[in-house]
Amino acid sequence: MLDNTDINILDELSKNSRITMKELGEKVHLTGPATSARVAKLEDSGIIEGYTIKVNQVKMGYSVHAIIHIYTKSTNHQPYLSFIKKLNQYVINNYKISGESCYLLECKFQTNEILNEFLTDLSNLVSYKLSIVINK
Repeated sequence: MLDNTDINILDELSKNSRITMKELGEKVHLTGPATSARVAKLEDSGIIEGYTIKVNQVKMGYSVHAIIHIYTKSTNHQPYLSFIKKLNQYVINNYKISGESCYLLECKFQTNEILNEFLTDLSNLVSYKLSIVINK
């Protein structure tokens, strides 16, 4: 069971996972070693699964951010999943979802032309509805 200190630790680590244990301890009113022990406990219990970085896709050259609702044409989803795996350089997230569509695909592309090629190939496997992210 998480207490308020654990929740505060998770909140602070979500904002900056590179924070030192001493700095984190100051923010949650614990010593560095006590904070380190709490973080280790959260990791061991599986609450903290890992640490990541956030990459600016536009600065990496991916200026087109697409959200694509995927509607499979059959119950065999493997061709679609193989396609996504093959073109994973464009895929940010692929969620299997409930509701109107089968998957919610989040992608990034350098240009509209590359997006168009991707969609042309995708349409051989599934139906889709495309939305372009204007602003985050």
